[in-house]
Amino acid sequence: MNTKSRLTLMSFLQFFVWGAWLITVGNYWFENKQWSGAEFGAIFSTLGLSSILMPALIGIIADKWVNAEKVYGILHILGGLALCYIPQVENPTSFYWVIFGAMLCYMPTISLSNSLAFKILIDNEYDVIKVFPPIRVWGTVGFITAMWITNLSGNKATAGMFYIAAFAAFVLGIYSFTLPKCLPQRQSTTNVAFVELLGLDAFKLFSSYKMALFFIFSMFLGAALQLTNMYGDVFLSEFGKIPKYADSFVVQKSTLIMSISQFSETIFIVAIPFFLRRFGIKKVMLISMLAWALRFGFFAYGNPSIGGTFLIIMSCVVYGMAFDFFNISGSLFIETTTNPAIRSSAQGLFMVMSNGFGAFFGGIISGRVIDQFFTHNGVRDWQAIWLSFASYALVVAIAFAILFKHKHNATALEKVIR
Repeated sequence: MNTKSRLTLMSFLQFFVWGAWLITVGNYWFENKQWSGAEFGAIFSTLGLSSILMPALIGIIADKWVNAEKVYGILHILGGLALCYIPQVENPTSFYWVIFGAMLCYMPTISLSNSLAFKILIDNEYDVIKVFPPIRVWGTVGFITAMWITNLSGNKATAGMFYIAAFAAFVLGIYSFTLPKCLPQRQSTTNVAFVELLGLDAFKLFSSYKMALFFIFSMFLGAALQLTNMYGDVFLSEFGKIPKYADSFVVQKSTLIMSISQFSETIFIVAIPFFLRRFGIKKVMLISMLAWALRFGFFAYGNPSIGGTFLIIMSCVVYGMAFDFFNISGSLFIETTTNPAIRSSAQGLFMVMSNGFGAFFGGIISGRVIDQFFTHNGVRDWQAIWLSFASYALVVAIAFAILFKHKHNATALEKVIR
């Protein structure tokens, strides 16, 4: 295989590992194990903690001491071992620690896979800006493929999903050792402050009112993303408890329905330059927040009937706008407003606030709220749950529109998105 094909396979497997279980683990938790919602929220908080703790540390190891492709492979093999062990766990506390171990291995590989791809493409004299996006799209294809395999193989509520993910992790881990060598730079760090070494110097951006608001709202939107990952497939599957819906396509193939969200994600990426040029960064971010409110609102009134299925599909369609518009416009906001000397650290801080703290607090708080206010005798009131989430997203959008001030700079933006 040529270089692009090899990196495409890496991207595909990277997100296949995640897609095999992330969307369907709720079914395993609630339907198979019948554990509580509060404890389930803690499970998803491990994604946030891992995103906070590991990427910078692993990045330093790959930059200074060990070949990046070897670090990448070792992490996937260790993560695969943890995934293999999950089906043996019989209590929620042990499940938390095992999945936490798996996430400590997996979450840093997301950024590490990007670094590997950039380094290999540059070494082979490819135009990274032109070549990398099509490679990354195959990551989304891998995620969708894993979701379909998990559902169609009858494993969306069984331990089989973890074995599927583990097998892909082992394949990717071994495969990574065949990738071109990405040697550590071993640059001197004698005069580099520890905070700079970890990329923490970007935290000084919190001294700016506008930047502080941006990062806080990034955390709020990161929480919204975890809500849909945690509960979407469970919501559709639990219609199976209603006799007239038990054999419906929505219930039986819930993961396939949810995969429309990922298809939508790939489509809306193409539309982003048009929206940015027409509306500017702030309005595009605001559109994203309103789309989250629609995402949850459509779910609130969706069901497996013909009209209700349409609302569920519309919820999945607007997901692409909700997810892409804030993540990409947020990255462009940082690119066009921060000092180049700390720009990479600022991008990392954006990910820490959204995928780190946002995921952590979103997982912990949502699980407890659902258990306390929306679960009665083991039955979850999904309409009330989704309406509360929609209200949350709407309040965030209104607050953002009022508090966040940003003047559209068409010239600076055009330089980045061209």
